[in-house]
Parts: sequence; C-alpha cells; structure tokens
Amino acid sequence: MKRILAATVLSSVAVLSSCSEQQGPRETAPRRVAVVTATEQPLIQGGTITGEVRARVQSDLSFRVSGKIIERLVDVGAAVKAGQILARIDAEEQRADLEVAVANLEAAEAQQTQAQLAFDRQQNLFRTQVTTRAALDQAQEALLTAQGNAKSAQAQLETARDALSFTELRADADGVITARNAEVGQVAQAAQVVFTLAHDGPRDAVFEVVETLFLGREVEPSVTVKLLSDLSRQIDAKVREVSPTIDPSTGTIKVKLSLNGNTSMPLGAPVAGSFRYKPLSMIQLPWSAMASKGGMPAVWVVDPRSSKTALRAIEVEGYQTNNFTIKAGVSAGDIVVSDGTKFLRPNEVVSYEGGAVK
Repeated sequence: MKRILAATVLSSVAVLSSCSEQQGPRETAPRRVAVVTATEQPLIQGGTITGEVRARVQSDLSFRVSGKIIERLVDVGAAVKAGQILARIDAEEQRADLEVAVANLEAAEAQQTQAQLAFDRQQNLFRTQVTTRAALDQAQEALLTAQGNAKSAQAQLETARDALSFTELRADADGVITARNAEVGQVAQAAQVVFTLAHDGPRDAVFEVVETLFLGREVEPSVTVKLLSDLSRQIDAKVREVSPTIDPSTGTIKVKLSLNGNTSMPLGAPVAGSFRYKPLSMIQLPWSAMASKGGMPAVWVVDPRSSKTALRAIEVEGYQTNNFTIKAGVSAGDIVVSDGTKFLRPNEVVSYEGGAVK
C-alpha cells in the first residue's frame, strides 16, 4: 500500500509540473496613459493694464514773479479760454517799481531835451566861428549820453510794465484745469507750478507698462481701450508713443495711445487697455504633460511604432493658466504623454486609446 500511495503522489506532482511549464511566466499589461498630438497653432497673448485719459498737450502754469496770492478765479475742472485770468498775486511792489521807472524815464527825457538844445546852440555858434570844435564835440557827446540814458530808462519802464503784468496768471490756451497746487494767502515763488492746463484737442490714453512687455515679442499697434466706469464704451486706439527710458521710481515705461479724436472718454477717466502680441504659430501643451529631466523642464514622448516612451528635455517659451508654450524640444506631430507621467520609465511600453492619439 505504501508503494502504491507514493507512486500516486509522484504522478500528481509530475502532472502539475507539466501544466506549470506549459503556461509559462505571466506577463504585465502595458501602462495606460493619455496623450496629445503636438500641433502648431496661432498663439495670441497679451494682458490688460489700467491707465488714464490725458490731453495730448498739457502745460504747467506758474507766475513769473514771486508774491502772495490774493485771488484765485478758477478751480479744478474749470473750462478756460486763452488769455483768461486764473489768479493774481499782490502787485504793490511791482506798481512801485513801475512808478520809479516812469519817473526815471521822465528825468532821462528832460536831460535828453536839454542836451539836444545845447548841441543845437553849439552847432549854430560853430557855423559863425564863435565857438570851438572842442565845445561842439563836447555838446555832441553829452547829447549821445542823454539819448542812451533815455533808451535805458524806456527799457526799464517796459520791464516794470511786464513785471506788473506777470502778477496776473493767464491761460495760454483753451482747455480744462486738471490740477491746482496753490491757495489764496500762499506765497508763490517764481516758476512754481500753480495750475496744470489740459489743452483742448487730441487726447491720449496713457499707461505705465512693465518693460518686459516689449522684450522679445512685437506688440500689436492696435489696443482695445475700455472705460472702467462703463465697460460698454470702448474704442480701438493706436500706439502713438513708447518712452525710450524707464522710470527709475516705478520700473515702468510710459506708453501713449492715440484716441483718434474721440472725446467720449473724459479727461482723467481711468481706462483699461488690452495689449496683445502679434500671433505666432507655436506648440502648446497642458500643464499635466510637464515633467523634469535633471532639474530642467521635459516631456514624455511616445514612439508611435514601438509605443515606447522617452523623456525629452524642452525649452519653454512661456507659461499660461492651463498650459505652457514650447520653444524647442518638441516638433509638430510628436505624441506627448499628457496624463500618467508620474510613474513612467524610459523605454517603457505604454498603451493609449485606439493605439493612436486622439
């Protein structure tokens, strides 16, 4: 019986061993991933920046002489005409100077008249051989001196009149007062800005733009400008001027857009400008496709013939909210893994829907 039982066990083991050899090792199914096909498409980028509507021509108005402001006739927002008086300073000193200049002119003219009579008398005496040439020359010299003094006194009088007129601050053009920097009772120094006048005429939308906006890419000359208080009011403005220098305090560049004579946007109104780069054909991939190779950006690329993966380093042009733009490293038509990149290995066989990219 023992011999029969041992033979039965050995035969069973042989049968099981034979079945195991026939089945062979169990194979693992390829990893399932999602992929996208790299395609070039027009890329339109840009951003919206807030700015302000300003007159194309603005002037800072100031007194040309110092004095105490005794009257201010306009306020911010007032529409003024060329030559209109805006403010006055105390003119007592200038009036006194004018009176002195008038007196000096009268004295100089009297001396000129006296010198002229003396010269005429010496000239008549010289013709009759009663006086000498030296006396005639002396009379002529005194006349020339008196004439010069009279001209000098006349010039001083004109200067005094100008100084008196400078005590009145007048508008140099038609426009709107946009700023006031002095009040009645304040002592204004010569050339101190009292008012800022926005001239009537063309208007600009002015923006302080970060200088990186103009690096490496060309900006579209047309910009959509919207009024922040009423976004339905918008116009297409043209870039008129880009400052060649950077403001050291803000690190920005001043950009001016021509509003093409449109006056529907009031002076000083805040506006939003939508700047756009000129479209470029570039490859965009979703954020989920981003991987890393040696600390640098990379993507997993699938060989369509062998379905094997390879990690390829890339150069990124820019980052957006949901995707990034490829500058180098991926070509149109490449199959890029967009989901399932975390556990991939080089030369790993993967599967994706339909065996091809959708």
